[in-house]
Amino acid sequence: MPRSRRHRLARGSAIRLTSVTVSDNITPMATLVKMWRERRGLSLRQLSERAGITFANIQRIETGAADPRLSTMERLARALDVTVHDLIPRTARRRGKR
Repeated sequence: MPRSRRHRLARGSAIRLTSVTVSDNITPMATLVKMWRERRGLSLRQLSERAGITFANIQRIETGAADPRLSTMERLARALDVTVHDLIPRTARRRGKR
């Protein structure tokens, strides 16, 4: 890791946040969904069954290939026993405030 925390990562490089490895091309929301799933000790399949969302859809959300609808976020939040607010990155929350 570079000395300066402000140093930009090269495309495709990865950093480690808690127990989740995050690539710079994965959305912050995807990172939060994966982080909460792993904290709860759930596999993709288990979260899929709990939330009533297809395995493929959850996998696409966690890799940043899909942006979930609000209804999907609500189902994920219930299945993970968190609030939708917990699945929204802080930067997105700040942008919405005026």
